[in-house]
Formats: sequence, structure tokens, C-alpha cells
Amino acid sequence: MPGPVPGPAARQPSRQHVPGHGDRQLAGAGVVGEQQGVVRETGPGVRNLRPGDRVVIPSTIGCGYCSYCRAGYFAQCDNANPNGPAAGTCFFGGPQTTGPVDGLQAQYARIPFANVGPVWLPGEVGDDAAIMLSDIYPTAWFGARLAEVGQGDTVLVLGAGPVGQFAVTSAFQQGAGRVLVVDGVRTRLDQARARGAEAVDFSAEDPVAVVRELTGGTGVDRVIEAVGIDAQRPRSGPAAAAAEQQAEQFAAERTQVAPEQRPQGDTWVPGDAPSQALQWAVEAVAKAGTIGVIGVHPPQATSFPIGAAMNKNLTVEMGNCNHRRYVPELLTLVRTGAVDPATVLTQVGDLPSVLDAYETFDRRESGWTKVVLDPST
Repeated sequence: MPGPVPGPAARQPSRQHVPGHGDRQLAGAGVVGEQQGVVRETGPGVRNLRPGDRVVIPSTIGCGYCSYCRAGYFAQCDNANPNGPAAGTCFFGGPQTTGPVDGLQAQYARIPFANVGPVWLPGEVGDDAAIMLSDIYPTAWFGARLAEVGQGDTVLVLGAGPVGQFAVTSAFQQGAGRVLVVDGVRTRLDQARARGAEAVDFSAEDPVAVVRELTGGTGVDRVIEAVGIDAQRPRSGPAAAAAEQQAEQFAAERTQVAPEQRPQGDTWVPGDAPSQALQWAVEAVAKAGTIGVIGVHPPQATSFPIGAAMNKNLTVEMGNCNHRRYVPELLTLVRTGAVDPATVLTQVGDLPSVLDAYETFDRRESGWTKVVLDPST
């Protein structure tokens, strides 16, 4: 069982214990902070939940009463992060700058501000669908909002991982007429096609050239960057030569964003082109277009093609998802059958197999898009 939550959150009475028995948790995310579970105990400040209730827990933490939370910016809560109001987002299982608060890949978890964060789940929403509401689906929805997706827009999603898959769905739900997806893993591209997207394989094609061809030379209206600094540059195909010319630049960026690297064979190896997705985003979007960045970029990352973006009058919006703002709305979509978040799930494992699952996911093996851990097995 995780220990007490440090800092201001530990002084709050609004907590609950959520067990892992019979519930599922995510493996393979950048932040160990996705869970749905069953309430076992509540503090005196929790007036909306009872022991036995099923809940989904948003990955970012908010108090619910500061000016940011009340405006919907739960990821910028003034009270959740023990490092102080100016510290920014507080995650479950994040690095020191985000708390830290214990992660949720455990059989029990202690939840700060539990009168606000956890969202009650109706019986008709299954575990596999509920876990995706903790982070992946809301983050993708948030990315489409940042990109200002509207009716009839042509949207490019960079990255066909779990967030990218839901970004395709979210873009269509928010009015997109066409959605293009760029990735280098065949099975992920196949999943994106099944969601109605037009797939572009950066290992076989120049993604920027293909996007321009598909849009009559104009570029897309909106881009959702769902990759972050762990981007991989193409090793084959027509885009590989241009990436190779930037090898030294990419290597310097990787050292900057990941100065302490502890690879084990072919796992735990940082991406070799941290700014690649951002470059493609700026190049592929039309003039006066909008880019929404939801891929993870730490404070050490300083590379961005700002000059090219400025010359195209681009709007660039980014940030950590305000999960608690969007979960109730998305839960309604799931509850009514408008979308099934569990369709992105590719593997289910148990807690003892978590290291193997992480290693396989980290190698980006074909067929591994989203992994869930079931502590009851």
C-alpha cells in the first residue's frame, strides 16, 4: 500500500482508499496515474461517495475550490502540488516537480481531494472502458480542443499510440471532416484506419510531403501532437535522409531532456529525435492553422521551430489535461454507447508481469498499443 501523500494534500480530510481487487490499472503510460476502483474508506470531507462505489480517478489532481479549479483548469490547481502554487500540474506517480504523489499501480491507493477528483461510475460502464477515462481519452479530447478542431476541418494527428487513437475519435466527435495520422508502427496505423483515419507511415513515406499531397498543397487546418520528446526519427523511406542530417541536433536535444540515461539493452532508451514531431507539425499545418500539443515535453526541452511557426501565423496551444473538467462529459458519451474507449486496449496483464509488459511496450513492439494491469489475476 502506498504511504501517506506528502505536502498539503496529506492534510486534507478528503481521501479514499481504492483497492485493486477486481479492478484494472494502466501499464505503459508516462505517468503512473490511471485507475478505476472501488471505494473502501472515505474521510469526513467526502460527502459524495460511499464505500462500495465504483469510481474513475483523473490522473491530475485538483482541490476543486481554488480559482483555477473553479475555472476548469484543474491541472493548474493552486493547492494540489506540494511544491507550491507556482509549481504547476500535480500528477499521480509523477516526478518531483509534480508532487510527488504515489502512483496508482497498486492494489490500494490513497486519493487526495477525493471529494472532487474521483467520478462515480454507473454499472453499465465496464472496467476496461472506465480506465481509459482516467487519462487517455480526456487527454486526447483536450488535445482536439487545444487544436481548435471545428466543423469540416482537416486534422493531422502525430502519433498513433493510445492518446493518438483517441485523438482521432475526439477530432471526429468535435466536427473534423478528415483526420490523417502519422506513425511508424503498422498495427497502430491499422487501428487508426479502423477509426476512420487516413494513415501515413513515416518509415515508408515523407509524412510532410504526403500531407501536402492529400491537401492539395495547402496543409492541414489543425494538428494534434500526441508524441512528445520520446519521438523516433525515421530509419527508412524518403524522410530518413532529412532526419539523418539532423542527427547531431537530435542527439544534443536528447542529452538535454534526458541527461541521466540508464538503458538496459534495447529498453529504457530515450527517443532519438525529441523535436521531430514538433517540426513535422509546423511544416504540415496550413498558414494561420492551429497546433495542439499534448505530447509530454519536460522543462528541459527548449527546441521548437518558432521562426517557421511565426512566419506562418500559427497558433500553438499546449498543456496538461484538466481531466476532471472533461471526465463527466466523456463518461456520458461512454454510458450512452456513443463511443467504446476499450477498443484501444490490446493487452491485459497482472501485477507480477508488469516489468515484462513495460519492457515490451518500451520496445514499441507491433501489436502493443495499450496495456491494462489486473491486480486480481
